[in-house]
Amino acid sequence: MRNEFLKYIKELQDKITSKIEEIDGKAKFHEDIWKREEGGGGRTRVIENGKVFEKGGVNISAVHGPLAPAMQKYFKVGDVDFFACGLSLVLHPKNPMVPTVHANWRYFEMYDKDGTVIDQWFGGGQDLTPYYLFEEDARHFHKVSKKACDSHGFSLYSDYKQKCDEYFWNAHRDEARGIGGLFFDYLKGDSHMKIEDWYDFVTDIGDSFLEAYVPIVEKRKNMSYTEENRKWQEIRRGRYVEFNLVHDKGTLFGLKTNGRIESILMSLPPHVQWVYDHHPAAGSPEAKLLEVLRKPRPWV
Repeated sequence: MRNEFLKYIKELQDKITSKIEEIDGKAKFHEDIWKREEGGGGRTRVIENGKVFEKGGVNISAVHGPLAPAMQKYFKVGDVDFFACGLSLVLHPKNPMVPTVHANWRYFEMYDKDGTVIDQWFGGGQDLTPYYLFEEDARHFHKVSKKACDSHGFSLYSDYKQKCDEYFWNAHRDEARGIGGLFFDYLKGDSHMKIEDWYDFVTDIGDSFLEAYVPIVEKRKNMSYTEENRKWQEIRRGRYVEFNLVHDKGTLFGLKTNGRIESILMSLPPHVQWVYDHHPAAGSPEAKLLEVLRKPRPWV
């Protein structure tokens, strides 16, 4: 399973980075191959200062070794070994009318000291963070995500959409990070879904990503915008940073397993503002976005 999924994410990384370069038309991904001292490594690809994408990363990693004491406590296990691989991406467009997107698809195994697999699961998802709300874009992103879920079980989309709304929640701000998508974790084999079935599910979600995001970028990337629009984008990016550094479990796992800092923090946008006690004008497009972020809604 680990070899199959690692092969899949390597091919998906190639597919996604090629398409993003094509859309941008200017910038190319810089590739960085790195190794982890305790075992494993990864292939980081970062795009910066493009025509469409101001900054983005599409990274894969496959790490292994003894599970760190802090993570043993987190998972409530003893002295075990682990293997984890996944693809994680974040794309920050330049134009405020184009939403930021995040996605992650990952696989985890634990072993006893004899090398026997004692636990295994999949996790991941994909979610959209707009700065200006275009409801047809939100509906498109969710419609594609739902279609990918439905062939595996008709409750999966609604379950994982709800989990996404709950997970990407800035509790200290009492608002969502974006307009959601899918979030799932600890997908383990049981009498209803074998681990091979979850592999099929997760790879179908991964395969749906470009269909969910690219049409939105193509529709919005050439729209005009003002300095005020740009300022709002940077303020909202600040909330994105807050979530990633305060609440995100993936960031926590990376930092506590001696992950590669540059790869972990590549999700942070290049230009951000924190304006004291900022409130958009009532009835403005900015205020409309906040209404949706404070009360997540169904999109399909």
